Amino acid sequence: MTGPAPTTERDVTYARFRLPTDLAAGESAGAGAGTGGLVLSAPTGRLSHPGDATRAYDVATWTAPPVRTGFPVDQVVPSWAADTPDGCGILVELRGWHGDAPATRWYELGRWAADDEPFGRTSVPGQADADARVDADTLVVTGATVTGWQARVTLLRPVGTDATPALRVLGAVASGPRPPAPPDGHRAADGDRAGWGRVLDVPRYSQRLHGGPERRWGGGGDSWCSPTSVAMVLDFWGAGPTPDRYAWVSPPGPRPAVTHAARHCYDPAYGGAGNWAFNTAYAAGHGVDAYVTRLRSLAEAGAFVAAGVPLVLSAAFRRGEVPGLDYDTRGHLMVLVGFTADGDPVLNDPYAPDDAGVRRTVDRHRFEAAWQGGSGGIVYVIRPPGVPLPPPPAQPNW
Repeated sequence: MTGPAPTTERDVTYARFRLPTDLAAGESAGAGAGTGGLVLSAPTGRLSHPGDATRAYDVATWTAPPVRTGFPVDQVVPSWAADTPDGCGILVELRGWHGDAPATRWYELGRWAADDEPFGRTSVPGQADADARVDADTLVVTGATVTGWQARVTLLRPVGTDATPALRVLGAVASGPRPPAPPDGHRAADGDRAGWGRVLDVPRYSQRLHGGPERRWGGGGDSWCSPTSVAMVLDFWGAGPTPDRYAWVSPPGPRPAVTHAARHCYDPAYGGAGNWAFNTAYAAGHGVDAYVTRLRSLAEAGAFVAAGVPLVLSAAFRRGEVPGLDYDTRGHLMVLVGFTADGDPVLNDPYAPDDAGVRRTVDRHRFEAAWQGGSGGIVYVIRPPGVPLPPPPAQPNW
């Protein structure tokens, strides 16, 4: 794949492979087409579990073709959708690409399974060299010249079983260096006021109701902004987990579906439930299309609101920088549910003492700076497959 010419804004492009439809585009070693996606059809070898050498797995791999972006890349964030029954798991790797050859070695971006046991789920710390490093869920290019990316997925199943993971979607968003300063939010939106005056009826869930004695999966409710935001959007679409899936939550607490999400998004190496890819992989397990990408502005986000699709956004700010969000955060997830008639964002911010305080309206320019300056415009796109997305821009980032 080759991306379009660079734009005058920050360069961002998203590409995905739907499996098994795109199976022939890459190279398989023991992986083949199954009813649920790319499956382990003829194992090519065995591996020990990365954390337990006594457990052995049959393995197969699928390597995607390189995706050429058409611009210098400084970060790549993958996301995927997969099913992992009966102790199965997947390993997701990325490497940088330039011209007709790899530009870096392979880096692990996740060892993942839908359940936390027995295979487990974790990012892989300690990966850094002169070319790049891994920051939990992000491949950060530091020294290599990279103008594309390539992904490889390893499917693993316990030796002696017939079960198989099924990879349904694999994608990544690649971005270039950030512009010197964030754009002026009001001026950037003058030509496109899509979504202004529309507020979606997303339920309001407070993460802080889950504080107190609950300290598992990253410290409890005060750190559960990401899974709480995902739970809000899943319930907006009527796609959240059914009561039988969270019957293990005892005591049930204020909202057991949020506890369920926190447990199944938790990354023990990261020490929290905020791994971006793990959150969208969790959402994708509920029958929705879910992935991580970057948007360049609130004008782009407005197109999603106009299409009826709320977004989970990641922002960083200090107390006083965004009036109405009166706390410090190095990274916080919340749901963009709409805009006022004047274009100011309307948020479901889970960092509220109760559900009634979740809905907040903030200044457009201040919030856009916190979102673009904090995460570089990261969003989770979560919607049922039958709900159309807005037409993408010339340099497609969704």
